[in-house]
Parts: sequence; C-alpha cells; structure tokens
Amino acid sequence: MNSASVQKTAAVLMLQGTASDVGKSVITTALCRIFKQDGFRPAPFKSQNMALNSYVTEDGKEIGRAQGAQAEACGIEATTDMNPILIKPVRDMHSQIVVHGVPFAQMSASDYRQHFLPEAKQTVMEALDRLRSTYDVVLMEGAGSPAEINLKDRDIVNMNLAGWADAPVILISDIDRGGVFASIVGTLELLEPHEVQRVKGFIINKFRGDLSLLQPGLDWLEERTGIPVLGVLPYIRDIQIEAEDSVVLDSLRHGKSGQQELDLAVIRYPRISNFTDFDALSREPDVNIRYVTSPEELGSPDAILLPGTKDTIGDLEFLRESGLEQAIARHIEREHVQLVGICGGYQMLGQHLQDPFAVEANQVQEARGMGMLPLSTTFLQNKQTVRASGWVQVEHPIRLHQEVDGAHSAGQSASSLPIEGYEIHMGVTECHEPERVSALFEIRHPGGQSFNEGWGTQDGKVWGTYLHGLFESDQFRRSWLNGLRESKGLAPLLETYSVRERKEMEFDRVAESLRSALDLERIYEIMGLQTL
Repeated sequence: MNSASVQKTAAVLMLQGTASDVGKSVITTALCRIFKQDGFRPAPFKSQNMALNSYVTEDGKEIGRAQGAQAEACGIEATTDMNPILIKPVRDMHSQIVVHGVPFAQMSASDYRQHFLPEAKQTVMEALDRLRSTYDVVLMEGAGSPAEINLKDRDIVNMNLAGWADAPVILISDIDRGGVFASIVGTLELLEPHEVQRVKGFIINKFRGDLSLLQPGLDWLEERTGIPVLGVLPYIRDIQIEAEDSVVLDSLRHGKSGQQELDLAVIRYPRISNFTDFDALSREPDVNIRYVTSPEELGSPDAILLPGTKDTIGDLEFLRESGLEQAIARHIEREHVQLVGICGGYQMLGQHLQDPFAVEANQVQEARGMGMLPLSTTFLQNKQTVRASGWVQVEHPIRLHQEVDGAHSAGQSASSLPIEGYEIHMGVTECHEPERVSALFEIRHPGGQSFNEGWGTQDGKVWGTYLHGLFESDQFRRSWLNGLRESKGLAPLLETYSVRERKEMEFDRVAESLRSALDLERIYEIMGLQTL
C-alpha cells in the first residue's frame, strides 16, 4: 500500500493491549459509537479473531461476535471484511478456520502457523482496503499482546498489521489487574524500535480510585517513554455489551447478588459457544443466571440451560464424566423444572449423534445422546449459517403464559408470538417419533419457505432448538419466564424491556463514559482528523 493510496482512504486507528481481556473490544465499540456521534462513518476491523461466540451477518456468514456488536455501535450492517479470519477452537491444539464467514479447513496450531499464515496477508489487506474505501474511519482491534515473541514473525493481527496499514497504535492496559506500569513499559521493551514509534498513546482501563493518587505514576510513565497517556478510564460496572471470550463467565459463576425469584443454571462445558444467548434473560429483574461446571454447583434451579458448543460429542462426554448428566436427570424429575437446549445443547438432548466426516474432531465419532428427545444428529461438512424469524407454533408444548406488552399468550396453547434468531451449525437433526413430541416454531429463512423448527416433550419440560438469540425476542422471553413463575405459584410480570433499545442505550452510556475520560482532541490529531 503506497502513501498516495493511503491518503485517499479512510483514517485508521489501531487499539492494542498489553494482554488479553484488558478491554480492547469494549473500548473499540465505544469509540465506534463516539465517531458515529461526531458525524463520521466508522467501521470496525479485526483481521484475525479467536472466539467461539460468533455473529451471523445479513448474508449468512460468520464473524466474531465483538465485530458484530461494534458494527451495531457504528449503525451499519456487519460484513466479513470486518473479521475476515475467525478461528474457532474445537479441541486442544485444533481449530476450525473460517475465512470470510465460510469454513475453510480444520487445522492444528502448527499447520495454521506454518501453512496458512504466510498466505493470509493478502486476505486481510484486501478486506481492510475495502473498508477504507467505503467508510471515513476504520478502528482496528488487535489481539492478545503485540509483545508475544513466539508469534511475532507471523503476526497478522498486531504490529505487522499496523505497519501494513500505516496505522497509529494506542496501547491499552488494565490497572485492575495490578502492575499496570510494568506491563506497559515491559511491552514497549519487547517491541522493535520501529514498532515503538507507532505507539502514539496509552489508555489505562478500569481505574477505581482517586485519580490524583495515580498522577505521579502517569507523569513518570510519560517521562520514561515520551508517549502521552490519553486517558484513564473508570471501572464501568455491569457493561452490557456482548462479550466474545468465555473468560467473562468466571465473574458470572454465582450470578447476581440478591434474591431473584427465578434461578436458571447454564451448563458451562469446556467448549461453550454463543453464551450470549442468555444475556437477555439475565437482564430481567426476576432472573438469576449462574454458569455451573459441576453437580455441586447446580443447586436447585427452576430451569437448566444447555448452551451451544463447538464440540458437542466432547462436551457430552464432559457432562457424563463430571456427573452433570445424572444430576440434570434427577433435577428435571421435579414438576416445575425445565431443561432447554440451544444448538449443541439441543443435539445433546437426542438419542444418537454421529460425526462420519470427523467434522468436530480429528477422528470419526459417534455417541449416545441424553435420550430426552427422540432425535438423532449427523454432522455434515457444510455449515448452516443464517438469520431466521417466525412465530411460535399453535400447538407448541412450551409453557408460556400471560399477556406481555399487549401480546397475549395463555398457557401452552399460546401462539403467534414473534421470534427471531440465527443458526450456526453443521449438524442435521431428525425426529424419529414425532407423535411423542411437538414442533416448537414455524420459521423462515431469508427468501425461503416456512418450516417447523425445534422439538419439545408434550408436557413442556424438555425442549430444544437451533435458534441462537431466541431470548432476544422480547415477548417470547417474558412469556416463557412467566410460565416458569406460574409453575412456582408466582404472579406474572406484565412488562419487559426491549433488547434493541437497551443495546442502543448501552452503546451511548459506555461512549459517554469514555468521552469524559479520553483526550479525544489528541486522538483526532493522532489520526489526522478534524471534528466535523
């Protein structure tokens, strides 16, 4: 990329971190909203993303969830150019490589590094060039740390990329972890001189204290490095921007503090994916959601939720070896308790699973399912990635109840509740005894015919679906929760909130927090921009 072409394309800024989980994704999202508020047309970009929490674009392609949320903060539709390479770990040292939203290959870490990365630069730069020719500003997010010495020679996501794009870099560090000055200075010490020259400022994230007490350290840092501190961001509690890294689940192990009336337990198996399916439930005032890994942690929930997974058979083995499968079976014997499976969790509820093409692992596999529903699943080589919408079947078995924001759903005969979601799966699931169960939804794919989706036992205690994002359908979510309340003898709640409105409010809230703490004038100067 020559200097003339750079001058004709969008301004770029790269956000890198001294480590993983220092807040790069949230800060990038907030800056996306700030630039939009200031009259620019911003877009996010992350060349290579390792995540099991993914997002389906309007044209049915798969990217990292963070870039989908960042596009929403920009007020634009997400495309695969915003995350051209997605790595989805399957088992230790093996991952599915998704290129421009489509599965490319399953590789070991060494094969990826030796055979794929040398060819990846062209894919990455073509995607970035398309974004820069379309938008005013491109906010580039790095991954991990730029100082990972063992990875630097084949880097396509941190300093090499910043050089290819001629992008200024802001380095982010998390003070809540401790050792913030050591992590910043240590990172700079491990960079090459030309890389250090790209670092134009620091952001210190998650500060809880009195800023005046930190000021001597900030002064020392600027004097030591010659690089300005562009802002000290406050610790923002209860950020409701979707996460892509399951490390955030560590903080959700015990759920909310206080006494919520409904207790929901999500099984956190090793390869959990799309755990954000339950974010909308967790934000209801009467719900406590806990992520559990053992029978002891299961407690006495009102519903048990089996989430998606990138390794259905492997995570089913985890349920058996940990004793969770037996514990779940005991718990659902209680009259009001429900068991719900989403995607991989739905597949587990069936009787049989087979992987004849070694799609999920490096060997052909088959396994006995939990036997809760008369289903069998076969993993094929083509992945289904599509957005879907529809409504609840007239004769569905789900225990829905009550009028919610003007939409009536009385008992198990409720119908016509609208639903939306998306599918990401390589399994095809068949029902062998439809007389024993009932279909849940009638859905349609863009440009396609309507068809039945999901199955449940006729008493409504066990049900499953391929629809991720189902609980973001506001009326359905509240109706299902009110059904749980009724089964416990609790009065229903007649109102709920709008997920879409809440997202917009959260983007604005976090953006405002950053706007008050960052030296935005200097950031604009670093990018060569003037405010509109």
